[in-house]
Amino acid sequence: MDRRKSEREKVRPRFILITPVIEEAAKFLPQLSSACSSTDVAAVILRLAGDDADLIAAAEDSELVARAKLLLPEAQKNGATLLLEGFAHLVDDAGADGTHMTDAAAVQSMRASLKERIVGAGRLASRHEAMVAGEGGADYVMFGEPDADGNRPGFDALTERVSWWAELFQLPCIAYAANGNEIPALVRAGADFVALGEELLWNAEDDPADVLSKLAIHLDAAETVQ
Repeated sequence: MDRRKSEREKVRPRFILITPVIEEAAKFLPQLSSACSSTDVAAVILRLAGDDADLIAAAEDSELVARAKLLLPEAQKNGATLLLEGFAHLVDDAGADGTHMTDAAAVQSMRASLKERIVGAGRLASRHEAMVAGEGGADYVMFGEPDADGNRPGFDALTERVSWWAELFQLPCIAYAANGNEIPALVRAGADFVALGEELLWNAEDDPADVLSKLAIHLDAAETVQ
């Protein structure tokens, strides 16, 4: 997964995969393996615990690291970067490539502690939060990611935010797509990567590799229109 760019390049975007909350890593491993076999996958954002504080407290760090270590090689052997959602303090122990933060204000402190690891920022509710994350040293920003209640901005607002960022900033921008039909517009708006979540990928009846193959057609559609 590319980090900062000296200048914007017109390259075909790739996918960022956001996992469901992983409680049984061994059970999820075949799905991850299938998904990461796609050359269109740049990175995986691994969710080890939900937003419920009780669930997070119930999972010991050692248990979370064990889950990550089981899944990590499957992503990395296929060239995909693996980022932990939150749990920045476990990145080194797990051998992960970095962290995906959902608190823009915390990016600066994470940047200082993780040094050369990737620090990304998501769940950005405003332009101001996005700029705070960028100024704090984020390696990318993500727009359109659902919040803790599953809500996300309207699609017109999302494409506007992506377009604004792509026009003014060099920092890579990830746009979250709720369905395949959103992908071409997000790419045309200037998204460097397209994020895919649980409902679209992991809950589908088809094998993840087959789902990604079908979704990649929408990336090609965006290039054709351009």
